Amino acid sequence: MAILHLNQQNFDDTIEHGVTLVDFWATWCGPCKMVAPVLEGLAGKYDGKATVAKVDIDENPGLAQRFNIMSIPTVMVFQDGRILEQTVGVQPESVYAGLLDTALEG
Repeated sequence: MAILHLNQQNFDDTIEHGVTLVDFWATWCGPCKMVAPVLEGLAGKYDGKATVAKVDIDENPGLAQRFNIMSIPTVMVFQDGRILEQTVGVQPESVYAGLLDTALEG
């Protein structure tokens, strides 16, 4: 499955059920570009188990404000609409995979 691009209209419906990893990013952000291929790989690896999504904070400032995004990339893992974990900055794939695995086990 490809990465979903979320906005104000589809965000809540997407995170409401199951496990969803959301990357808050912007096109001008260099570290965000480093995270993108890692998350694309995870989207394929976790297809059918979890959703991997992105929110462009410049196009969706209301979502950035709602979740108090101060630095990007910020990655949040949601389970059934609740925030379980959050990381800020570039992390290795193993960190993101670990967050997803923990959410899927719980």
